[in-house]
Amino acid sequence: MLNENLKAIRKSKGLSQQELAVKLNVVRQTISKWEQGLSVPDSDMLISISEALETPVSTLLGETVIESEADDLKAISAKLEVINLQLARRKTTGKRILHWFFVVLCIVTVVIFAALSALESPYSGWDYGDPETAVLGVAFHALEWLFVRAAPMILIGAIIGIFLTRKT
Repeated sequence: MLNENLKAIRKSKGLSQQELAVKLNVVRQTISKWEQGLSVPDSDMLISISEALETPVSTLLGETVIESEADDLKAISAKLEVINLQLARRKTTGKRILHWFFVVLCIVTVVIFAALSALESPYSGWDYGDPETAVLGVAFHALEWLFVRAAPMILIGAIIGIFLTRKT
């Protein structure tokens, strides 16, 4: 019982036989003999073992210990590594999408601004005697006026966004 419990507790603490031997000031072969049941530590050494493994002597002597704790930690760390990789990919993908959104926003803003400049407000020559034409002309003028004032801010914001989301 002692040999099985000693081995299970040592492994669950993530210690090798050599590391435990160093803590107890014995050679590794002594630890191996105890775990194989070929020899038994004396009472003073049993107390030292319980202190080194931070485990009660009663657990070392009688209670059965499940060895799966170290395996559970390995499984959890493997799952956490997978989750971290997925989150990193998601962050990279989101950053890439945002970067291209800003690039497209710059292009669209420049194209619309160039189109408005080339058209030179065609609604200025319309006959505003007709109420429908007047409403449409005022709407075009309002949109053009808003765009011309907002376009520089949109363009500057998009350029800043491009630089902030570029690959590093």
